Order: sequence, then C-alpha cells, then structure tokens
Amino acid sequence: MKYLVTGAAGFIGFFTAQRLLKAGHQVVGIDNLNSYYQVQLKEDRLKELEPFEHFSFVKMDLADRDGMAQLFEEHGFDVVIHLAAQAGVRYSLENPFAYADSNLIGHLSILEGCRHNKVKHLVYASSSSVYGLNSKMPFATEDSVDHPVSLYAATKKANELMSHTYSHLYQIPTSGLRFFTVYGPWGRPDMALFKFTKAIINGEPIDIYNNGDLARDFTYIDDIVEGILRVASKIPEANSEWTPEQGSAKDSSAPYRVYNIGNGSPVQLMDFVKAIEKAIGIEAKKNFMPMQPGDVYKTWADTEDLEKVTGHKPQVSVEKGVEKFVAWYRKYYQV
Repeated sequence: MKYLVTGAAGFIGFFTAQRLLKAGHQVVGIDNLNSYYQVQLKEDRLKELEPFEHFSFVKMDLADRDGMAQLFEEHGFDVVIHLAAQAGVRYSLENPFAYADSNLIGHLSILEGCRHNKVKHLVYASSSSVYGLNSKMPFATEDSVDHPVSLYAATKKANELMSHTYSHLYQIPTSGLRFFTVYGPWGRPDMALFKFTKAIINGEPIDIYNNGDLARDFTYIDDIVEGILRVASKIPEANSEWTPEQGSAKDSSAPYRVYNIGNGSPVQLMDFVKAIEKAIGIEAKKNFMPMQPGDVYKTWADTEDLEKVTGHKPQVSVEKGVEKFVAWYRKYYQV
C-alpha cells in the first residue's frame, strides 16, 4: 500500500516508516526539519531510510495549505499515519504559537487532504497529556479529558475533536493514539532518558523534579510502532448503538476510535534513574527540584481496548529498553 508518514524525520515517524518499508510498502515521508532539537539527528534518521527503494522524502511544513493539498492530490495515499507535531510540554510555555501552527493548522491540513482524496484510514498521534488533572488510575479512554494542564495537551485534545468532526461529516475513518512516554534508540534529546544519559556520561548533575516523586508509563519504541501498524490495519467502523447519552469518548456513531498506547505499568522516576545508572555503569549526581508547571504526577495507560482490537501487548521492560538506548547513544556519539 501507499502510506504518508508525517514527521518521518522524527523519533516515532522514523521507526514507523522503516517498518513499513521493510514490509514492502511505499512510503512518502514529510517533515519540516525544524530546529526544536538538533537537526543533524533528524537528518541522520533520514539517511537510514534513503536506501529503501520505495521511500521518498518531501521537506514541507504541515501549515503549507497549498503544498499539502498538492501532495495529497499527486500521490493518492491509501493510509495516512500522522505523527508530525510540535512536541514537548515545557516548550509550550515558551513558544505557544508554534503549537497552534503545527498541531492545529497542521492537523487540519491532514484532515482536508484525507477528505478530498478518499484516504482509507487516518491514524494520528494524540498524547497521554490529554488526561491532565485526572487522578483516577489507570487512565482509560472512557475518562473525561476536559482539564488539560498544558497548551500542548490542549492541542492534542483538539486534534481528537477535529478528527471526530471529519469522521462524522465525511465518514473518514480516524484512529487517535494517546502515546505514553515513548523512549528508545534515536529518541528525542528533550526527553528525560536522553538528557539523563548525556549528563551522567559527562559527569554533570541531573535535575529530578518533584524530588523524584513522579511515575511514568514508559513505552519502548518497538512496542509503540507495533501498536501503530496494527491499529492502521484495523479500520474503525461506526458504532450504530452509540448514543451521546450512554456512549463513551473512545468511539462514536462515526467511524472514529481513540486508543491508549502504553506499557500499562508505571515506573517510579527513581527506578528509571537506577536503570540508566546500571546501563551506563555510573551513579548520577542528583539535583532535586520542585514540581514543574504543566507537569503531571503519574501516567498509567489502560490498554485493554488496544489489546482487544489488535492483540498487541507491549513486551519490552524498562531495564532492557534503557540498556538498548544507552548502547545506541554510546555508538552514535562515540562515547
């Protein structure tokens, strides 16, 4: 099949495109290669994809309406996997307009492309951040997500609402994936694993927020990509029995679904740090800090729906995943 993968030079987009290409599919990747983090890392990911015969790359911004419309018209994609976004909770406090351009205007460009070109299925990235002030654990897709604590989270919730509108109006099958703290080789430099590994190897202290009293549902990249591809093959159908009064937010009378995609077992931040120290072989110098604005105390994914529909259950432990990341980091940076 012919896939569009947005954010193909990004962490999750790169691995998703690679898996599709290895399976023999045709992939068009787009990315604006912005400088949110080091562009060299993005370019090096793309170099890994270039040898594949059925891969082509287009440097483009999602907010380029005419360019995006032309791209969809030219290629006639079967499936769109939309992973491009302005990421990061903390950066949304500093540069909020970047999130409006990429995550709102960009998502609308994708929806319009799907609408006018009869795309069979749109799979898009949401985020565990949408759960915001929720304290009930584990987070379930039936839960209310009306109280985000960062603009980033608000844009991801908006993506789900926009997708539902297009599913309802134009019968476009859409599946939203709420990712839970994705990590692994080729990961993002703004994420804790990358920052901690770099600091520990360089003998610098690491900042540990809320004095270490945080927990995250860390999910290894291979488990994430497996989930994405399985969801992509399960085109959602309208639930004829759904009503606004009794139905939940996870599906609809439109061909629309939302899934959690996480490990399903939260890890305490200090245990995560211990796994990094073990993999590197150096004890970290720790700088304990208060809670940061826009952050949440704990994330924990209820993945029952994903397992039921796709049969996929994450396999990689944090210890093994961290070990693989550290091995990649040492090789990539030659340290």
